[in-house]
Amino acid sequence: MHSFDVAIVGAGAAGLFCAGVAGQLGLKVLLLDHSEQVAEKIRISGGGRCNFTNRDLDPRAPHRHYLGENPNFCRSALSRYTPSDFVALVRRHGIPFHEKHKGQLFGDRSADDFIQMLLRECGAGGVTRWQPCAVQAVRAVESEASRYALDTDRGAVQARNLVIATGGLSIPKIGATDFGYRIARQFGLRLVPTRPALVPLTFAGASWAPYAALAGLSLPVTIATGEKKQRVEFHEDLLFTHRGLSGPAVLQISSFWHAGQPIRIDLAPGVNLPGELARAKAGSRKLIANELAAWLPARLAEAWVQQDPAWQRPVAEASDKALAALAERLARWSLVPEGTEGYRKAEVTAGGVDTRDLSSQTLESARPGLFFIGEVVDVTGWLGGYNFQWAWASAMACAQAMAAAGP
Repeated sequence: MHSFDVAIVGAGAAGLFCAGVAGQLGLKVLLLDHSEQVAEKIRISGGGRCNFTNRDLDPRAPHRHYLGENPNFCRSALSRYTPSDFVALVRRHGIPFHEKHKGQLFGDRSADDFIQMLLRECGAGGVTRWQPCAVQAVRAVESEASRYALDTDRGAVQARNLVIATGGLSIPKIGATDFGYRIARQFGLRLVPTRPALVPLTFAGASWAPYAALAGLSLPVTIATGEKKQRVEFHEDLLFTHRGLSGPAVLQISSFWHAGQPIRIDLAPGVNLPGELARAKAGSRKLIANELAAWLPARLAEAWVQQDPAWQRPVAEASDKALAALAERLARWSLVPEGTEGYRKAEVTAGGVDTRDLSSQTLESARPGLFFIGEVVDVTGWLGGYNFQWAWASAMACAQAMAAAGP
């Protein structure tokens, strides 16, 4: 029987960081994962560069960048371990990085820099790491030293604290499973229904036919969904795909979109299209599609005018009504997605362990010594480094709480 102060299941961003911190705070830590590789999500994030946090995060207003049944749940952890704190760690390890737009921080070289940093932190904490090593069963036990027993591929383990850092259901090809949710249910915790988030949207049928040939085309847009107080809007780039829409704009809005809802897109944000088309009509002999190409990609302009014979003519010959309808449609393109690309392509999983059953201070559940951190919890960040910052902050809060309670 192997005995530890802490057993952490899941060697992703949250699990690795929690293990390193807990070990350095004096706890005897075991980190297990059923996959051979650690932190595959870090490896593939940010185009292989890792968008590891975001400077724009305001811990005092987490609802601005996080969603869930209770977006304010993450305030405590995020305010105690901020993007600046993680940046200090990155600097200490000598990893070069840069800021892209909207506060997003990326490594200059490779995401592997961050994986190696976390592994070095685990090494400094004397963490025992078993990989690949699956956990077959978890049981509560009553003894002075231990509260949990685990049956694993490498034998039986007892630990006073059990941390579930197994993530969500996104990208199963890199090892995602429902293990964390099963453990939550086993110990009586509630679950918020899960769904793919930060995911491309799909469309089907004749309504999508005019746009199917635009795959690969990208442009800046304003995108929105929801009504009145529930309305959410983003200003990001849109990408046409063979099956629908993707790009940062769509990934962002997908976390807020619900089946059957329309999304609304302004394809020429900041452009007064009615005024521009009226001016063109007064002094241009170009086709409408050629005029539109001043504000839209030419392929999109051409595909757009093909939808109405009234738009397939020189702008000077078009009626005011036709030009007004064209401008209105481009500024308020409303369409209802058929669905999403699912967990296969979702960057994160929305929903998860209900925050009502966890301490916002420590991430401990009502069951003493049982903690849930990172993506497995019902906390979902925007695209742009916010989900990694939640991983770091929840891991730190958990590790410090376990150390404060003592081995």
